[in-house]
Amino acid sequence: MKGIILAGGKGTRLYPMTQVVSKQLLNVYDKPLIYYPLSTLLLADIKDILIITTSTDVDNYKKLFGNGENLGIKMSYKVQDEPNGIAEAFVIGEDFIGDDNVCLILGDNVFYGGDFVNILQEAKNIKEGGIIFAYPVANPESFGVVEFDETGKAISIEEKPKIPKSKFAVPGLYFYDNEVINIAKNLKKSARGEYEITDVNLEYLRQGKLNVKQLSRGLAWLDTGTPESILKASEFVYTIQARQGQYISCIEEIAWRRGFIDNKKLIEIGNKLKMTDYGKYILSLVGE
Repeated sequence: MKGIILAGGKGTRLYPMTQVVSKQLLNVYDKPLIYYPLSTLLLADIKDILIITTSTDVDNYKKLFGNGENLGIKMSYKVQDEPNGIAEAFVIGEDFIGDDNVCLILGDNVFYGGDFVNILQEAKNIKEGGIIFAYPVANPESFGVVEFDETGKAISIEEKPKIPKSKFAVPGLYFYDNEVINIAKNLKKSARGEYEITDVNLEYLRQGKLNVKQLSRGLAWLDTGTPESILKASEFVYTIQARQGQYISCIEEIAWRRGFIDNKKLIEIGNKLKMTDYGKYILSLVGE
């Protein structure tokens, strides 16, 4: 399975912070925001990853990750010239996806919690159709909203409805078979002028091939689209790390634990960052 991180857009809700830098390069506590969605793909054992971003930001991502060798993975980059919607990622990434299935994650989504790795591993093994998730939120009108029948089966999805039919929002994490490319190619722009990911999900739902999994209350999903939400996410990460002494979304640790890199590479990375708590944490892992 291939992985795509969509890190485009203008980040206008975060101006002036994002007037000269991509939103996904802002920090959430002690690391760039993009580390969090990248860690999700790594936890799913997805090692071939495409970052889609703007033409002004692509070089910064290349500086940050290079070709992925430091993490034992392969990183590629493509440009989304205009913010034409999430679903356009599958058209831009068609050559990258090839004949494989694909996982798309939005570059501003943070996930953390028990059993998340098992959820990812199960979704990664999708054979046909699509798998998306549902998470209860206090403000569903700000998201795509999924409605369930009395048996727990998804029966409708609406994009930012004024009157939501449920409290279940669809987080920015999607697993699809290869047919998603053709579905995305045949979409028409919505009234918002975008190729909507909701329309992709509705087509899979129409075909009877969409699996919507409700995420448990023990799993945290943090959206980071506003200054307040970035602050709250930073406080969350700080609290967990300070309490447990274990880092959230340390991509080097995940790559090491998943067997993508060895002790030698981990020590090499840690030594380059040893003047920071982050680097000291990486070095401490080898002594476990």
